[in-house]
Amino acid sequence: MIYNRNTILTKPKKVGRKMAKRKLNCYIYTRVSTELQLDGYSLEAQKERLRKEASHRGMRIVGEYSDEGKSGKNVAGRPEFRKMLADIKSGKDNVDYVLVFKLSRFGRNTADTLNSLQYMEDYGVNLLCVEDNIDSAGASGKLMISVLAAREKQYQRADNGWKTAKGT
Repeated sequence: MIYNRNTILTKPKKVGRKMAKRKLNCYIYTRVSTELQLDGYSLEAQKERLRKEASHRGMRIVGEYSDEGKSGKNVAGRPEFRKMLADIKSGKDNVDYVLVFKLSRFGRNTADTLNSLQYMEDYGVNLLCVEDNIDSAGASGKLMISVLAAREKQYQRADNGWKTAKGT
């Protein structure tokens, strides 16, 4: 199945001999790292966009996690992200998807991003990057995440070089 923005995602659920469809459960994860990002990617703006997307796709939000003022360079410095991963592992909400505004909100370190994605998928949870229009449920989505995560790392290196040259 090809997924796009307008696909209503449901997961078959066994009911007796028949298969009934149930709403997919999802978490939303938001993050801002600096005051500069509060303008375009404020936590509230991200949450509002993700809530609308979940509603549009017929998903039920069963948890919200936000890391304010936290860098996406590694998982260790993001307590809400780690809590979300622990909740996925526990299976307490029977979650199917994690929705993020953009892949850069999920993580900026290629290895951490791909490791976190693999960890989630090991528990049957996919990632949906709303603004990037990427769904990890398909092979093309996984490929796009790998490419964008690597590109993000290059952007980060270039940005750090610019700051060093500027003396900041």
